[in-house]
Amino acid sequence: MVIVHHLNNSRSQRLLWLLEELGAPYEIRFYQRDAVTNLAPETLKAVHPLGKSPVIEADGLTIAESGAAVDYLIRTRGQGRLAPAPGTPEHEAYLEWLHYAEGSAMLPLMLQLYTMRLGEAGAPLKPRIDSEIDNHLGFIAARLGEQDFILPSGFSGADVQLSFVGEVGRAFGRLSGLPGLAAWVERLHARPAFQAALTKGGPYNLA
Repeated sequence: MVIVHHLNNSRSQRLLWLLEELGAPYEIRFYQRDAVTNLAPETLKAVHPLGKSPVIEADGLTIAESGAAVDYLIRTRGQGRLAPAPGTPEHEAYLEWLHYAEGSAMLPLMLQLYTMRLGEAGAPLKPRIDSEIDNHLGFIAARLGEQDFILPSGFSGADVQLSFVGEVGRAFGRLSGLPGLAAWVERLHARPAFQAALTKGGPYNLA
């Protein structure tokens, strides 16, 4: 059994969704953000020292990084689904997207979140942050092109991992000029497994 330590309106929604796609049994342990600070509760530190979500427990392991969790769940419960075959060029592209989502694409979006809270003090950084957000969202949109999903072979764990970037970009109003990227987010949200994860995990609203 997989335990998902699920924080509302967080990246852990991806793991509920992934487990629904895999049809793997799991248990949810719920945590709520502080109504004033929007931070995760201190109780998460009992699960992992960083006190962050997502965290999963599975097979005697505690895994805190969402990319590592996506990779682990697909390797151990995917039975060949949702990832290209190892040793193929597309598998290498899949791994690159798994790391890219949090390693590169989320950085300028998180910087925007933080500088928004600074008000005028953050204004000098805004042009560079805007440029980087446009760069990354444009890159993803270009790779999608006319494809339904990020890999030519179809839906995979890379879409699950990358989805949060598209969702945050949409919440910041940055997808209006990228209709293909906006349609990709809608396509992901329309999947039955995503809807099932919402039913079990509760409301998910990044706006």
